[in-house]
Amino acid sequence: MKDISPEEANRALNEQAEKVEQKDLKKVLAKEQKIEDKFRNNESMSGYLAKAKSMFSLVRDYWNGNYREVPWKTIAAVVGALLYVLMPLDLIPDFIPVAGFLDDAGVIAACLALVSDDLVNYEKWKLHQDNSASNIEDESPA
Repeated sequence: MKDISPEEANRALNEQAEKVEQKDLKKVLAKEQKIEDKFRNNESMSGYLAKAKSMFSLVRDYWNGNYREVPWKTIAAVVGALLYVLMPLDLIPDFIPVAGFLDDAGVIAACLALVSDDLVNYEKWKLHQDNSASNIEDESPA
């Protein structure tokens, strides 16, 4: 069984991110359920499901224009990583039992290392938005 090195994961992530265009944001959002299912159904990736959901939320808020306090490089890396997970024939083809998802997990890990600060800032912003919306609802007359 072949493991993917951090260097290979970073190279794959960079190659994917360099190809990302605006239209790919819409594509990745349209495939959200399918990509999340890959995280959910594969032991090597299930630990990243919560972060994947946060990544999708970031892309959705960026796409909708709600959150733009993030460099394009971060969006491209996130979209590139999520699209990589979707590709069945990548560094280690997904049909190879167990090993087929190790490269996907490696690319997601490399992406998270790269965009960690931006993702944390987004999550803080999102929490503030959710709390603000909740406070408005609490104050409305019954």
